[in-house]
Amino acid sequence: MIGKLKGVIDSYAEDHVILDVHGVGYVVQCSSRTLQKLPPAGEAATLAIETQVREDAIRLFGFASDAERDWFRLLQSVQGVGSKVALAILGILPPGELATAIASQDKAMVARAPGVGPKLAQRIVLELKDKAPAFGHVDPNLAQLSGGDESMTAPAPVRDAISALVNLGYARPQSAAAIAASLRELGDEAPTAALIRRGLKELSK
Repeated sequence: MIGKLKGVIDSYAEDHVILDVHGVGYVVQCSSRTLQKLPPAGEAATLAIETQVREDAIRLFGFASDAERDWFRLLQSVQGVGSKVALAILGILPPGELATAIASQDKAMVARAPGVGPKLAQRIVLELKDKAPAFGHVDPNLAQLSGGDESMTAPAPVRDAISALVNLGYARPQSAAAIAASLRELGDEAPTAALIRRGLKELSK
């Protein structure tokens, strides 16, 4: 099995890249997010690889990190989620945000992915809720920040900053994740305005 490939980008397509490894061109399917992160053709790149062997084909899937590959595998443990849907989900949600969505049971966030309806999104968040922390490095304070009435126990500047981001159109779990990251950078005494500015910076990454 192939676990990693390091080579030169030969060319791009809509859903895959051809990676030249010592003269051999590997067709590697990737999520749209991973494709956007890769360098231009002619430059070096390294991808974590998931190899799927079928009766009629051997397919390679490439990821920017081992964490993304782990989520790709985990998502496919849910009935109704194949490689195409798993890549679509990872195309809109990086591992941290996906873990946050599942940990906070935000099915609407998962349903943003093409091909994922409300019922499938609900099945994903329900079946994976106990596995999300192990795969997604969820901030220990995140469930509190994301969780409805429980967020009232957070300090006022934190509550106000999350509300401000939600009012700007961001989902609550996504906003909470950004503010949690901002707290780590700025400290527990950070004022609301500073948290909002830092939170917006986190969301723009």
